[in-house]
Amino acid sequence: MTELAETAARIETFPLARTCPFAPPPAYEKLREAGPVQRVGLPDGSEAWAVTRLEEVRQVLTDPRFSSNRFNPGFPILAKDGRPQQRRRFTASLINMDPPKHGAARREVVGEFTVKRMKALQPRIQQIVDEHIDAILAGPKPADLVSALALPVPSLVICEQLGVPYADHDFFQVRSSTLLNREVDQETRVKAVDELQTYLDELVAAKEANPTDDLLGRQILKQREEHGDVAHDELVSLAFLLLLAGHETTANMISLGTVALLENPDQLEIIKNDPGKTLDAVEELLRYFTIAEFATARVATEDVEIGGQLIREGEGVLGLSYSGNRDEAAFENADELDLERGARHHVAFGFGPHQCLGQNLARMELQIVFDTLLRRIPELKLAAPVDQLPFKHDSSIFGLYCLPVTW
Repeated sequence: MTELAETAARIETFPLARTCPFAPPPAYEKLREAGPVQRVGLPDGSEAWAVTRLEEVRQVLTDPRFSSNRFNPGFPILAKDGRPQQRRRFTASLINMDPPKHGAARREVVGEFTVKRMKALQPRIQQIVDEHIDAILAGPKPADLVSALALPVPSLVICEQLGVPYADHDFFQVRSSTLLNREVDQETRVKAVDELQTYLDELVAAKEANPTDDLLGRQILKQREEHGDVAHDELVSLAFLLLLAGHETTANMISLGTVALLENPDQLEIIKNDPGKTLDAVEELLRYFTIAEFATARVATEDVEIGGQLIREGEGVLGLSYSGNRDEAAFENADELDLERGARHHVAFGFGPHQCLGQNLARMELQIVFDTLLRRIPELKLAAPVDQLPFKHDSSIFGLYCLPVTW
């Protein structure tokens, strides 16, 4: 048997660990070489299909025969305790809806995330970033960039956008971290879900009684005007999704992006010398890390052929966005960090109908943070070796628990 055939025959059990924070698991390259669709194992002993190349990943994400509903039998579950329990309330969420319900629900809120609305937020985001960097410069060295900047900036932004009191950030950040930790047992995870949903249930109810000028308040007024009533449970689910995704993803990209820039001084100089290139740098960092790689998991609702492989109805699919974003057929020298690459066809935000709703906000936050941080603290450097940094190898969203820096 040839080496390639042996690789194709071997069943890898997912999720696979990132042995290097700047690279996908080594098995990804072998899986891509073996073919665009490969059989892999899951933690509960079942199997699914791993789609490894960019073109085929995009096909999966645009084909309506693949369902996003995590409660569908066969959907690939990567948590230690297997399939999540069906909750008695608040189960309708954009992330696990299928057409036609998904399209209708997304249209209800997509106007809150247009480029025009994001530009209107830009001065306030700049103010938030400046205030936190002021505090860093006034404080002791070394500073933890995660707790001092990376986490509070997107948390405060999404709180203000949704109308969630930032004073409660410790409450929802602790529970968000619990939900994303793949090593946490299901009982603990369910408790965190219930507590966060109860909190948001009460918040939405208060806004229904007294609508405020924020995303949730505007949605309440819009629903009353257009439908005569408020879809309370669906609005709670929306708040849950946006609050969780709106701070965890961007926070981790800020910390990881900072490490990558500091560890690649030639790349760092590119945006120091020309801040006009920062947006391209953001796209490359998103591609390079692909921190939410399993958000593109699906299950087939009928027989589908992808990359020459027949996937049967009810079979799970892992659209490996991180593998696709390191596909040499799509990105030349894909394993290199190249801030001038200018390639925006990555799938770090997903692709197709479920492409990240808040991607315009995330891009703007990252651009403002990196430009401001490098301008105001040009001598920034790591205060600990990379191999001693606490990376989130146990989380569904890759990142850092803390990042000591000095200047």
